[in-house]
Amino acid sequence: MLTTLAAAFLGGLILNCMPCVFPVISLKAFGVIRHTGDPRAVRIDGLAFLAGVVVTMMLLGGALLMARAGGAAVGWGFQLQSPVLIAALALVMLGSALNLMGVFEVGLSVQRIGGVGASQTGPLGAALTGALAIIVATPCTAPFMAGAIGAALVRPPVEGMAIFLALALGFAAPFTAISLVPACARLLPKPGAWMAVLKHVLAFPMLAAAAWLAWVLDQQASSSALGTLLASSVVLGFAAWIYGLAQQRLLAGRSYRLLLGFSIVLLVGLTLPLADLPKTSAGAIAGAGPSKPMSSAAPIAWTPQAVEAQRKSGKPIFVNFTASWCITCQVNDKAALSTSAVKEAMAQTETIYMVADSTKYNPDIDQAINQFGRGGLPVYVVYPADGGEPTLLPQLLSPEIVISALQHASKKRS
Repeated sequence: MLTTLAAAFLGGLILNCMPCVFPVISLKAFGVIRHTGDPRAVRIDGLAFLAGVVVTMMLLGGALLMARAGGAAVGWGFQLQSPVLIAALALVMLGSALNLMGVFEVGLSVQRIGGVGASQTGPLGAALTGALAIIVATPCTAPFMAGAIGAALVRPPVEGMAIFLALALGFAAPFTAISLVPACARLLPKPGAWMAVLKHVLAFPMLAAAAWLAWVLDQQASSSALGTLLASSVVLGFAAWIYGLAQQRLLAGRSYRLLLGFSIVLLVGLTLPLADLPKTSAGAIAGAGPSKPMSSAAPIAWTPQAVEAQRKSGKPIFVNFTASWCITCQVNDKAALSTSAVKEAMAQTETIYMVADSTKYNPDIDQAINQFGRGGLPVYVVYPADGGEPTLLPQLLSPEIVISALQHASKKRS
């Protein structure tokens, strides 16, 4: 158990470096730099960020364990199989980008619209940033995380929640340390005019995240769902602009309530088209096969029955458990599985390539991942040609790792 907790903490620490978390983590870094002249504000924001991370992780872990206790075969990142959540996250990313670009402002002392003062928005904003960071972190699984999450899913609930707590503490550790240790804070650059430019630059990772989520929604649901999201994005942009006008009128001492009310009506109206999206992706496209992989040609759709049938062929099998929303999966696909060297190795070893696409909810895939002791994607399994035990590959692939595994699996028992 101690080893598992240590792995979870280390996995959470490494998760800060994964690409899916970068847009939100960059926001937190900007917030820390902004308050370097006020050690008390840095400490408060750091603790609020920690609280947001821990609370959200415990809620997410508790929901995951309860879903599994109820018989659902779900794993880490299961909530991203919901088109509604994907669309909502895309709009949150877009709203954050508009805020960074200065269309509207949040958390400044002059923004007291609705009676919310700046003294409340600082720690609250840091806590919400921590919550958002955990939500967007679920498409990624860092090294050491998969085994820890897999253990959390099979251990008693108390131990499982302890593992999720260790994961949250590891994730929040860097910013918490910077906030609480003055020596770390002194290493940060001093605030200055350059921060205005940085704030605008940070909007573009948020826009990139929104664009990626729009692509995932198209993969999960349909082009009509993507059209709904694009139309909602236009409405959100208009509402943000109206809200910005209300703030400007407030600064000028003029009445702002009409514009504020109009922007709120627009935001509430966004819930109507989102409610029409399918709640889960299971039946979004009836009979749809897995999304087209980027790696080898002519892949076979994974099913438990297909694996059993192909194992009798005397050929090695490479199974790629993936999803459109799994950024680590996409990085591995481009960096390793799509390379000509790996494709050539698959051809030379006559490897059967299978894709288990979990973009849409598939209980068979989630159950198989759990049986391999992994709590989330990506998972790469190589079945040897001689019918022996399958081999699990690391979550971060290189062409050399894949080629070596394929060559080893192709050697039949003498």
